[in-house]
Amino acid sequence: MTDPNAVDADADGGESSDVTRPSDTPEASGSEAADAETDTESADLSRGIVDEVERLTRLERSAVDENEVEAYEDRRDDLLDEHDFTARIRDDDGDDALVLHPAEWHDEENGVIRTERIDDIDRAVEIPLEGTADPDDWEAVDDHNRDLVAAVREAHGDVHGDNAAMLADFAGNHYAKPIESLTSEELAEFGTDYAVRNAWPSAKQQEVIAESIEHVFETAGEPVPEIRF
Repeated sequence: MTDPNAVDADADGGESSDVTRPSDTPEASGSEAADAETDTESADLSRGIVDEVERLTRLERSAVDENEVEAYEDRRDDLLDEHDFTARIRDDDGDDALVLHPAEWHDEENGVIRTERIDDIDRAVEIPLEGTADPDDWEAVDDHNRDLVAAVREAHGDVHGDNAAMLADFAGNHYAKPIESLTSEELAEFGTDYAVRNAWPSAKQQEVIAESIEHVFETAGEPVPEIRF
């Protein structure tokens, strides 16, 4: 379940802080903490799981109906429960971050994280929910990308439309940016890693992924970046 009150604590139950930061733990050096801040995958959670958790969290935060909010939260927490992880939102100087921790790090009775239980700080995942620069409104980005997917599907058929939808998931959930803002490096990551490991495209889709990307950029009226896969 989501643990909004998770905090660091010493093993003897001493004074705790109101935030959990990788740099607060004995195991985390400065470089390790920096890596943890930007890592969106751990040994425990695949990128596909992390992307879905982020998507459900953003939908929960943007929903206005209380039942809808609860439904998204429950779906997210059930997914994390399957992998023995918990989620909470941390305020980083006004910019919220989604923090995913192994459940075994938690002292449920006292509502804290026990630093002596942290075996590998890289198991944690942190996802910025605010402050993305291109642009910072994830819902608007997702709506834009879905409109682009629909246009590609109408113009080029379902196979290219399905690939465009897969690319929209990657662009929105992983980079919070419009599809046509993806760089050559990010498109290479999509084609060689994300699509293979998380999206499981059909044989027909795999044959035309590069062509589908070209259709997406052309439909958006943007030059097609170099596709390196």
